[in-house]
Amino acid sequence: MNSNAVQVSRLASGLTVITERMERVETVSLGAYVATGTRNETAAENGVSHFLEHMAFKGTERRSAQRIAEEIEAVGGHINAYTAREQTAYYVKVLKEDTALAADIIGDILTHSTFEPEEFERERGVILQEIGQANDTPDDIIFDHFQERAFPAQPMGRPTLGTEAIIRRLGRDSLVGYMQRHYAASNSVVAAAGALEHAAVVDLVERHFADLRAKTMPAAEAARYEGGEFREARDLDQVHIVLGFPSVAYGDADYYPALLLSTLLGGGMSSRLFQEIREKRGLVYSIYSFTAPYMDGGLFGIYAGTGEAEAEELVPVMIDELRRVQGDANEPELARARAQVKASVLMSLESTSSRCEQLARQWQVFGRVIPTEETVARINAVTLEDIVRVAARLFRAPPTLAALGPAGKVPGLPVIADRLAA
Repeated sequence: MNSNAVQVSRLASGLTVITERMERVETVSLGAYVATGTRNETAAENGVSHFLEHMAFKGTERRSAQRIAEEIEAVGGHINAYTAREQTAYYVKVLKEDTALAADIIGDILTHSTFEPEEFERERGVILQEIGQANDTPDDIIFDHFQERAFPAQPMGRPTLGTEAIIRRLGRDSLVGYMQRHYAASNSVVAAAGALEHAAVVDLVERHFADLRAKTMPAAEAARYEGGEFREARDLDQVHIVLGFPSVAYGDADYYPALLLSTLLGGGMSSRLFQEIREKRGLVYSIYSFTAPYMDGGLFGIYAGTGEAEAEELVPVMIDELRRVQGDANEPELARARAQVKASVLMSLESTSSRCEQLARQWQVFGRVIPTEETVARINAVTLEDIVRVAARLFRAPPTLAALGPAGKVPGLPVIADRLAA
């Protein structure tokens, strides 16, 4: 998309409004993105960000929960939200003629939610069901265990959903207090993308977000990676394993090399891990690598699900691939990884929803919207030497291992560390 189509306005309250006009589309995606999430919670209120996100749809001073759903669906729109470790988002996608309704509803739920006691208790039950479902889904909950071992006893390591014990005792006042402390114009962005006019969106935001407070926000606790090992024996057909390392923050010079390294190692069917471990050895059905950047650090990880008999062989082979890539990475596989990442970036620009989210996230992380041409240039600039250097930087750090299932044959951290260092 043409970066000239991006416009930014700062309202008197401190709220930032970012839009991008996209030609040849008939829709608008609009969302409010608040720079607060799991890492901003205290231990006693873990899960409050997610609880609050749920409650935002459960009624305002002007609308019941049913009316919110009916108004959006009456125009064929879609409304949703999510909670992450550093952000909570509320967003809607509508036809262009319904942009005013989109701004009205998002502004209403963000500034005039009532948290009615009956709805509060009902949603508590829904979230407890969600936690139960996550606990019963091993290839989901394993990532919470991995995160907790990487960042133990601190906000960055706590689960986004919270725990059953905490959710059962959280009161309505906890949600109201958290919202008053952490939701403000200064740490929020309203972004919109699609068939729109910037000035019209700004007018709508000024009208419907006027009651979003202007105040200074408390700083989040710094993330302190420690690493470690988690194991839980469960009667499962598979062992679910995540092996990972501390990685880079969004603003780190090695952000794009780390992203390409992850793609090269485990980003698709042509990747090293998939070819060696699934195609050649048949040890897994699913294996992939990932990067999880944050404002002040990040994680690099590999997930695999394997049978109990294959677990003993799997982890050493994974480690061998981490060592090999530091010595024999080659230009053809780097070119494939580069093409995959560029395609992902460019294809996302065709979605108003994706572009809306990108606008907000880039502004909150970098204080500016990064032109697509700049992103592509940074991807193209990654060299083979960068891949090798970043692999050495990441994989020589203390590892984190999480294993769930019949994990008795999964090698422990001392064995993994010795093999990595060999």
